[in-house]
Amino acid sequence: MDYQTAKIKRQSLTQSKTKTSLWSELKRDKYLYLLVLPGIVYFLLFKYYPMWGLVIAFQEYSPYMGVFKSAWVGLENFVRFFENPDFFLLFRNTMMISLLSLVFFFPLPIVLSLCMNEVASKYFKRTIQSIVYLPHFLSWVIIAGITFLLLSQTNGIINMLFQYAGFAKIDFLTNPNFFWGILTGQNIWKDTGWGTIIFLAAMTGIDQQLYEAAKIDGANRLRQMWHITLPGIRNVIIILLILRLGHIMDVGFEQVFLMSNGAVAGVADVFETYVYRNGIQQGQFSYTTAVGLFKSVIGLVLVVGSNWLAKRFGEEGVY
Repeated sequence: MDYQTAKIKRQSLTQSKTKTSLWSELKRDKYLYLLVLPGIVYFLLFKYYPMWGLVIAFQEYSPYMGVFKSAWVGLENFVRFFENPDFFLLFRNTMMISLLSLVFFFPLPIVLSLCMNEVASKYFKRTIQSIVYLPHFLSWVIIAGITFLLLSQTNGIINMLFQYAGFAKIDFLTNPNFFWGILTGQNIWKDTGWGTIIFLAAMTGIDQQLYEAAKIDGANRLRQMWHITLPGIRNVIIILLILRLGHIMDVGFEQVFLMSNGAVAGVADVFETYVYRNGIQQGQFSYTTAVGLFKSVIGLVLVVGSNWLAKRFGEEGVY
């Protein structure tokens, strides 16, 4: 009995110390927590609270009945989606656009960061950074307009050059064979420079003594990049790759919507445009919520699986 009493006292004492230490830490770092508070509020309001709406994916939701009174249908919306003849078309288009972006776009910020890191002149380096950052701040409406001005078959600059050179005009915008490539090219032009920010910041944390030792051993710039810079930012590359895999089902509604037309509908119809047509325009809220939940589950599985695989190979991973 005495042992049990002592054990209970120790537990209560430990809990009280924990509460005291937690309160003292909050009081000590109150300004830091106030700094984090807007971010916490943002995620609670716009990320976690809306997850309550996922329940309508299992209902025949009616705005007049509300969430609590709408009829439950279980997995009926998911079955309807998987049995839809358009499912494999949507899945193919979404995956192909994402994979092309992953293969051709993801490595380019790394390559550009390596090149910019080797620039000796700070003025020239900052100038190049400013130039390559600028396209990120342009909206997709502007980028789509620039694309039309360049690639239009009638008045496009490129086709006009072809005509002056004696070649036939090419129908870029209404030819399905060019659509995925145009989207990938737009992504590369818009966000390659912006993607270098994280990699350049990671390179500043590499010990400069490693480069000095490599120079003494006779390593040239290329060897230094391969054996020092790339291993130094490898964890950052893996973390960003894992996070990118989590968004592999998101190809960007605005970009696809602005660039699509009836001639390329077979390769331009993706999950986002499908949700827009059926959810926003036709009011099938439960059905399109099920589509969105399916995309989220795929992203979650890819993040967890790739993070587990990264840890198996000795990397840090996301968590």
